[in-house]
Amino acid sequence: MPVEIPEEDLYELQARLRRRDEEAPLMVTDLKQWIYCRRILYYLTCLPDVRPTTYLMEVGRQEGELEESRELRRAFSRYGLENGRKEFRLHLSSARLGLRGVVDMVIWLDEEQPPEVIPVDFKFSRTVGAHVQLQLAAYALLLEEASGRPARRGFIYQIPLRKAVEVSFSAALRRKLEKTLHEMRQVMQGEQLPPPARKYAQCVVCEFRRFCNDVAPGG
Repeated sequence: MPVEIPEEDLYELQARLRRRDEEAPLMVTDLKQWIYCRRILYYLTCLPDVRPTTYLMEVGRQEGELEESRELRRAFSRYGLENGRKEFRLHLSSARLGLRGVVDMVIWLDEEQPPEVIPVDFKFSRTVGAHVQLQLAAYALLLEEASGRPARRGFIYQIPLRKAVEVSFSAALRRKLEKTLHEMRQVMQGEQLPPPARKYAQCVVCEFRRFCNDVAPGG
């Protein structure tokens, strides 16, 4: 039988979710959209109930869930490690960064000195683009703040290739992430429509293309 939540508890839960959204309005996945086209973040902010789910997004979600079951049997040697502790779908949030997200997997190296934390992002992709590295770095910052442990590196696990790609969280990558988050917050606060994507081909396959009436081939 389904569990019924008391009305007063439901109101409290809804209030907590609203506070979370206000304190951390940006989602880690918004970084990908920002790199693809800055207007998408604007639409998500001004039209918060509109978050289309594309076929590729759904495939990626399903493959990620399957990968979790495989990861339970996978040795740490795939990541160049001897041992560790795995945790899946960890919810993270930071009011300081105004950011929240759910990281696919976290590897805790409890025996290291100092102990280390490693985020792992499952991707149904054969490439590791700039947006993917920024997302992984965002999870690293969230994990560092939540755990107090350093995150020196992370991994993108490319599902089609069955390959783990290591990403070093360099000072340059961290600065780029902080700068990007600052620019994203400015768009949200200013509510000014950013310019469209540089290439019209990106608009053709965009789930928000119906909102951009000023974009045309060759424009």
